[in-house]
Amino acid sequence: MAKFILKRVLNLIPTFIVASILIFLIVRSMPGDPVSAFLGMDSRVPPETRELIAEQLGLNRSLPEQYIRWMGRILTGDLGSSIQMRTEVSQLIGPMIRNTFLLNFVAFLLAVGVAIPVGIKQAVKKYKGFDNTMTVISLFGISIPSFFFAFILLFFVAIPLGLPLNGMRNTIQAALGNQTPIQVVLDVARHMIIPVIILAFGSFAGWTRYVRNAMIDVLNQDYVRTARSKGLKEKVVIYRHAFKNALIPLVTLLGFSIPALFSGALITETIFQWPGIGRGLMQAIGTQDQSVILACLVFFCVLILIGNLLADILYSVVDPRIKSK
Repeated sequence: MAKFILKRVLNLIPTFIVASILIFLIVRSMPGDPVSAFLGMDSRVPPETRELIAEQLGLNRSLPEQYIRWMGRILTGDLGSSIQMRTEVSQLIGPMIRNTFLLNFVAFLLAVGVAIPVGIKQAVKKYKGFDNTMTVISLFGISIPSFFFAFILLFFVAIPLGLPLNGMRNTIQAALGNQTPIQVVLDVARHMIIPVIILAFGSFAGWTRYVRNAMIDVLNQDYVRTARSKGLKEKVVIYRHAFKNALIPLVTLLGFSIPALFSGALITETIFQWPGIGRGLMQAIGTQDQSVILACLVFFCVLILIGNLLADILYSVVDPRIKSK
């Protein structure tokens, strides 16, 4: 197993280098001037001052040299400084990552916890009333844009029930600081309700279709018919024999779902002003804060690579034959 993991990790290194080069070139080619963003768009400073600031930011060097210096800092844990917030990028995105993970982790557990039993039941009752109903719901969840679904929930659920419409905490109570730990948890939980429903519904729709299709393929196999002919209980056949083998195609989806726990949801976090990394990236793009943009995109890239690595490892656990390939 160790040799298998080492081989996969070494294969990720050139992928990361190529991805980081593309990220750096795309961000550096964005419209706008980082020096003007640093000074403020209305700032009037002499050219000598602008050149000095460009030198301090390392923008007067060639692109290859800028990339090498930037990557050198990244590898040592230095993500640079935000030109807008005047602070270290690592101090900015740390809380954002935690907030995003909290929101997406709850949504992920809710989505998968409901989707797996629903998908299994759909496969068992294929083409019957329950299966057809859940298929329509799943297709609706896959097709509806998240921003449109968000506004539906805002107008027809959040406002009538008096749920918070934005943010992560009650700003007044947070500023006063007189809430007990339990009150803080309940306050955050109330703010999470609508965003979690939106994220979970979209994930639920995809997971349900994957589980259903994987289970249908497995239930048609000869060994399942053999298990039934031996007189095993239906639950034993489905959950111990069929579902175990249906996990193999689901591992791919799981591998990509884990990075999503940290990478955030741009639209949902922006609509509800959730202080996560998705919203932070959108704000950085709007203010041309290239250090924050680069840090966020590299973070997303690393997460995707880790997701692929985890998928490979889970494949080898579910199907040991893969380790020999």
